[in-house]
Formats: sequence, C-alpha cells, structure tokens
Amino acid sequence: MTRMRILVLGGPNLDRLGTREPETYGTQTLADIVDLLRTTAGSGVEIDARQSNFEGQLVEWLHDAADARTPVILNPAALTHYSIALRDAVSIVTETGTPVIEVHLSNPHAREPFRHTSVISAVATGVIAGLGAGSYLAALEGIRALSEPNRHSRDTLH
Repeated sequence: MTRMRILVLGGPNLDRLGTREPETYGTQTLADIVDLLRTTAGSGVEIDARQSNFEGQLVEWLHDAADARTPVILNPAALTHYSIALRDAVSIVTETGTPVIEVHLSNPHAREPFRHTSVISAVATGVIAGLGAGSYLAALEGIRALSEPNRHSRDTLH
C-alpha cells in the first residue's frame, strides 16, 4: 500500500501560535497542531508540515505540490485577504485535480470586516474555519475522503 503524503502549509505569523493573541488563536503552537495531525493521520499518511512568513516560498511549495500531485492543507493566514500570487498558485494545484483545503483556526467572518474576504476560497477545494486545531483535523478527513477511489471532484462531498 502506498503511503499518502499531505503537505501542510502555514503562512505568516503562524510560527507565533501559542503566544500570539491566545484569546483568538488558542494556546496550541503550530508544532502542537502538527503533532496532533500526525497522530490522527496514523502510519498510512505522511504529514509534511512547513511554515513561512514569505509569500514567494509558499508559492514555490504549492508549485511543487502541483507537480507531485500532493494534497495540501493550507492556512494562508494574512495572505488570505490579498495575495493574488498565492491564489494563482492554489489554482495551479487544484487544476491538476489535487485537493487544497483552506483552513483557519478562528472564524474570519466573526472578526474585523477586512478579514471577511478570502481571495483563496474561490479556487480552494474546500474551506474550514473556526474550529481551532479541529479545522486541520477536518481538512485531513476531507482530503482522505476526496482521495478515496471513485472520488474525483469537490462535488462528491456534501
């Protein structure tokens, strides 16, 4: 059996989780969330987790994911609201039929108005927000479901 690989990408400031605005983002660190993902995923799934404060690095990792057809769990963080470059890179991945699930720890729609718009959501396979670390776990399950045999599009999950 082939081991599934999932790329987990985190955008700007996610390296500060646990200490940055814990009332909004909780007290878990990004490493805690990655550990939880790895434990939940089990031995049949490789979680390749990366974080960058640099837009271009995230774009390059998404290009690699497109080339390798690697599913992605993406928390674009602040880039959610304005990065057309990141949006285009997500689109490159999803155009290959490879899922990209956009995740957010908090619910952007319950926050400041400038956070209500995501330029990423329209090209992502799915969006999960407001569940804390559970957003990542739900994305993991979504990718598993989308990757099952006979599941070939976002229309198969309801």
